[in-house]
Amino acid sequence: MAALPPVLRWTWARFDDLDVHALHDALALRCKVFILEQGPYQDPDSADKQSWHLLGYDDAGALQACLRVVDPGVNYPEPSIGRVVTARAARGGGMGRALMVQGLDRCRQVWPGRAVRISAQAHLQRFYGSLGFVAVSDVYLEDGIPHIEMLWSPP
Repeated sequence: MAALPPVLRWTWARFDDLDVHALHDALALRCKVFILEQGPYQDPDSADKQSWHLLGYDDAGALQACLRVVDPGVNYPEPSIGRVVTARAARGGGMGRALMVQGLDRCRQVWPGRAVRISAQAHLQRFYGSLGFVAVSDVYLEDGIPHIEMLWSPP
């Protein structure tokens, strides 16, 4: 039986409501994964300012996971989930799934009945498919990494 992911304290905030420490934590974690592990690209972008940000802290106060939910009409006609990231030490125990469930729950609360679009790294297509996302594009390169657009439709 798989171990349950550690319990995190989830915090949602709009960009303007993030305090400087939370913003620093999120950008530092995103930098560790998206820039140092995966290669250089412009991580903070204008979509950050038009998004909900989900931060998952452990009992010690360390950020272990985060994502953003971008408002409809910014990147896509639908709301979109992106910048999904877990700390290296937190991977493999279900943390990514717990993070995405929280993200989809927020989308259902804020935009009931709306589909949600993601630009997923292609190697994670099966993971996102297990959450109900369906591929809606061919594989394409984004920042030198193969990606695929996927859409989640409400039941």
